[in-house]
Amino acid sequence: MMTSSEIRDERPVVLCVDDEPTNLQVLRQVLQQDYRLLFARDGARALELAAAERPALILLDVMMPGMTGYQVCSALKADAAVAAIPVIFVTALSEMDDEARGFEVGAVDYIVKPLRPAIVRARVRTHLSLVRVEELRETRLQIIQRLGLAAEYKDNETGLHVIRMSHYSRLLALACGWSEASADDLFHAAPMHDIGKIGVPDSILRKNGALTPEEWDVMRGHVDIGARIIGEHDGGLLAMAAVIARSHHEKWDGSGYPQGLAGEAIPIEGRIVAIADVFDALTSVRPYKPAWPVEDACALLREQRGRHFDPELVDRFLDCLPEVLEVKARWAETAA
Repeated sequence: MMTSSEIRDERPVVLCVDDEPTNLQVLRQVLQQDYRLLFARDGARALELAAAERPALILLDVMMPGMTGYQVCSALKADAAVAAIPVIFVTALSEMDDEARGFEVGAVDYIVKPLRPAIVRARVRTHLSLVRVEELRETRLQIIQRLGLAAEYKDNETGLHVIRMSHYSRLLALACGWSEASADDLFHAAPMHDIGKIGVPDSILRKNGALTPEEWDVMRGHVDIGARIIGEHDGGLLAMAAVIARSHHEKWDGSGYPQGLAGEAIPIEGRIVAIADVFDALTSVRPYKPAWPVEDACALLREQRGRHFDPELVDRFLDCLPEVLEVKARWAETAA
């Protein structure tokens, strides 16, 4: 049986910074039931505690001797290790220009003294909820990326293919006029395109030579396996990932698989990923082939324009080739 000293306190940590002990005492009374509290009476100590303890939230006075709250906040945002910690200014300054300056240096909110307990609790609760949402989103993205890498490690030694082709997909989406947010969603969903390869035997994935018709049937089955792994979703990243897994082997002329879709009946996400996937596969070393020169890969894209690939997307991909090659150089196989 666990003793009380062995029970971990899971409450979020909040750092309260104010040079007036009375104000810190008020914050203690308001917040101590729901949060673990740290206290600092000057900017230097606040920075030390932030670096050492990584609180979930910082409540920061503005007018303090030595470093002002604005200076403390600027220093926090300049340090990558603590920059993501949300800062709420708690101050007697109430002019619009004061609030504007607070937001300019990176604060997420502004509470005016004298403190009202209900407002303090509500603001702290709201911003910690946002932190939790962002943490969950980041965790979900990492799981998606790791699953994509898990599949790719079965197919090559480095797993860098999914990184490069995801970047290529994002560049192509932006070139097609997608918003930054939508292009980022595609970037995060693309690594799942071949997740179904987890269910394909290594003897087929790593075969040094042409596949037999029977082996090709097994290989094509990775699309259905991938769709089952991702599952059905009403929306969001996993829904996009499922669409990509099902459609990135379809071809513009209808000769692809698994459904034989043609033209714009193929989801745009699948058409984009198809180009990014093939381009990187061609220009990378695989067990069955050396890497193609970029010029030869581009020539194949042009040759397959209107056959395998959406012709307009091929043109846009080639237009952003300089950016594509920057990604290719950054994530080169030798960097693994």
